[in-house]
Amino acid sequence: MSEPVLILASKSKARHAMLTAAGVAVEAIAPNVDEEALKDGLKSEGVTARNLADALAEAKAVRLSRRIGAGLILGADQVLALEDGTMLDKPTDPADAIAQLKLLSGKKHKLFSAAVIAEQGTPVWRHIDIATLSVRVLSDNFIERYVEAEWDNIRYCVGCYEIEGRGAQLFSAITGSQFTIMGLPLLHLLDYLRIRGILPS
Repeated sequence: MSEPVLILASKSKARHAMLTAAGVAVEAIAPNVDEEALKDGLKSEGVTARNLADALAEAKAVRLSRRIGAGLILGADQVLALEDGTMLDKPTDPADAIAQLKLLSGKKHKLFSAAVIAEQGTPVWRHIDIATLSVRVLSDNFIERYVEAEWDNIRYCVGCYEIEGRGAQLFSAITGSQFTIMGLPLLHLLDYLRIRGILPS
């Protein structure tokens, strides 16, 4: 029997890079899930940020697993929620990024990073990790210059930052794993891959 193969149900360069850097052989395939429609439907039902991240990750994993059959299919998603429960999406344009950063300025928010592995169309493992981030008070001048310099890097990032880059300048304190902030509960995933024999124990 051949060894299970891990396939990432995403074209996320950050998640692919994290897995590759950790020594995981992984192939990336787009899951072809209408994320926005699914997200809008779940939000209209009043789902929490944590459960939204989990549902989106599961939808990606299960959809691709049913399409291609064999292998372990990893779906992942991340949701940002303010302290009052308001959820932010990826910025639509630089003006939206500026507005979001003004909203985040001087406040705490949480990132919920969910990962689900599906096999033969059925979820077999899942984990949701949480990071809490405190944004320092940001001046309008800083925000505008930051977005102008970083737009190409942050346009696909919920919260408008890459923590591993200049985005580190936004924060006064962080609680949680940097991997979680980057979009994947990596250490828990590596544990499961060892259990499955994909990685050596």
